[in-house]
Amino acid sequence: VDAGRGGSLVLIGRRHLRSNNSWMHNCPSLAKGPDRATLLVHPDDAERLGVTDGAAVRVQSATGAITTRASLTTEMLAGVVSLPHGYGHQEAADTLRVAGALPGANVNALTSDAVVEPVIGNSVLNGVPVEVRAETDR
Repeated sequence: VDAGRGGSLVLIGRRHLRSNNSWMHNCPSLAKGPDRATLLVHPDDAERLGVTDGAAVRVQSATGAITTRASLTTEMLAGVVSLPHGYGHQEAADTLRVAGALPGANVNALTSDAVVEPVIGNSVLNGVPVEVRAETDR
């Protein structure tokens, strides 16, 4: 994927004070409030892609795809999108009742365990090339 052309962008992660780790998502006092699991998108990219604030978007990498909601913000540089880690608890909603009810997709579906940093051997979790497009109702 060539970042910057068409729907091609670079994905980076982010953290929030009340959800630094996914276990915090099952604590009602920390999980309450606005949806923090949205894809941050620069308005210029959103306009080019036909994406509106709050709209469902499909994010596709070479490894997988997820659907999430877009949040338009000038806090992101054009060409870069951001999605927090630690979400996607819906499959465990029977045991993680609070976290399972939260919106948010699992960003790990977009990263590959075969792409590692050469010095330390960790999976590459930032700078992942992705395609973003508006998700249409089916």
